[in-house]
Amino acid sequence: MSRSTAPDVGIITTGHDVADARLHKITAALQHRDLRVELWGLGDAEGGPAGATVHAGPRGSLVQRLARTAVLPWRTNAKVVMTVDPDMIPVTRLVTMLRRRKLVVDVHEDYERLLADRAWAKGPAGLPARLIVRAGSKLAAGADLTVVADSHLAPHHAKHRLVVQNLPDHGFLAPSPPTGTPRAVYVGDLRTSRGLFDMVETVAGAPEWSLDLVGPVAPSDRDRIEARIAQPDLGGRVRLHGRQPPADAWRIAHGAWASLAMLQPTPAFIEAMPSKIYEYLASGLPVLSTRLPRQSKVIEESGGGVLVDSVAEASETLRRWSADPGELEKLRDHALQWAADHLPTTTPYDDLADAILNLLRGPA
Repeated sequence: MSRSTAPDVGIITTGHDVADARLHKITAALQHRDLRVELWGLGDAEGGPAGATVHAGPRGSLVQRLARTAVLPWRTNAKVVMTVDPDMIPVTRLVTMLRRRKLVVDVHEDYERLLADRAWAKGPAGLPARLIVRAGSKLAAGADLTVVADSHLAPHHAKHRLVVQNLPDHGFLAPSPPTGTPRAVYVGDLRTSRGLFDMVETVAGAPEWSLDLVGPVAPSDRDRIEARIAQPDLGGRVRLHGRQPPADAWRIAHGAWASLAMLQPTPAFIEAMPSKIYEYLASGLPVLSTRLPRQSKVIEESGGGVLVDSVAEASETLRRWSADPGELEKLRDHALQWAADHLPTTTPYDDLADAILNLLRGPA
């Protein structure tokens, strides 16, 4: 394949931080095939994937996001343009058609159900967002490559549809035995519906334990969570690390005793399979989880965790584990064995990179 000065793949987003784990995993797989990647997104460029050309900026207002949505597809000169935001699909599809570039659309969440979990998206005020999501889904089907993070996600029929599950990239993980005093960890976005306050109250009820929360906190929850973790009964036992690039996030998890996944049964999560469950198991971190259907199935099958129905039960489980670390050791062994048997060393991101490589090799 002939090389030019233009990037091979340009990933553009107006809604995702350049430290986002899925963006790092996609970029790493593309780079393993010697492809040059350019990433346009939010946050600090230092948090972007190593080796990529990263352009990053502040989130800004809704008006600024709309302006970036219209402009950003024109900014990249990449041969293949990939977008991960539903609101960017219409303009990006138009631009790639006019410029004869290949278009890849990544649908990695059930956006309609996700909107149902957001107070601002309900009623007449949320109608534009719901219409954009529906239009984006239809237009995504006509992309040169349509990527979905799970088989149940729309569009179900597309020109070329590829399921790219959020499985672990072992290059980012740092499995290690537990060290120090009892410590739990959570890696991912933080908000009420993702169990933010349930996790904190779980640790409040288990005084021997501390908790590291690695991920961005929803603005609507920030004041409340900061006030809660400053209260005397927690005494500095809960630490907020903010968003971290995946390698840094999993370094914080190094030496933890257990992991938490206390998502609530919202429309967005009831059918979802959180990638963190796989990452916890592959890291040898016993999982304390709520009973959402798909994660429950994996945890029961692996024997690498415990399912709970309440915060009180979760706290009691942590107290039991710190009193009898032998139970945790057995759960850790089961988690690592299941991951070794069921999680491939090559990931769906490699399949995505191969599909993009085929786009680059094909006719314009």
